[in-house]
Amino acid sequence: MDPIRNIKLRWLHGALHDVTRELSRSQFSRFAHAWEPAINAYRCETCIRICVDLAGVDRSVIDLTVAPRRVVIRGTRELPEPTHAEGHAVKLLAMEIDYGPFIREVPLPAEVEVDQAHAEQRNGLLWISLPLKES
Repeated sequence: MDPIRNIKLRWLHGALHDVTRELSRSQFSRFAHAWEPAINAYRCETCIRICVDLAGVDRSVIDLTVAPRRVVIRGTRELPEPTHAEGHAVKLLAMEIDYGPFIREVPLPAEVEVDQAHAEQRNGLLWISLPLKES
């Protein structure tokens, strides 16, 4: 192969790598449609419990809105990448974990006591407890 062509191909490969890396690191995803985290929802005897899969999401960036007949969970998950100490990623092998802004709206089958709702985060799961409104 021609040495000049080889240099140009290596330069192009490096430039494309830099562009894709910067796009994935930037907030480019905020311009895209938000992703929806997976949930499990349960109606118990006295409450509705919702479990939201939010692995890797810091509690400080979760916005939880509770209304009498719906719950809205919003936030952002950063792109999970190798740490600087682990070395520079040279090739992306798979990218299946959603990142960027998320929103999940859950309609409720019964009215809940908005003032008594609470949430806790354990092992990457957000557990929301919504006491049912007494009729």
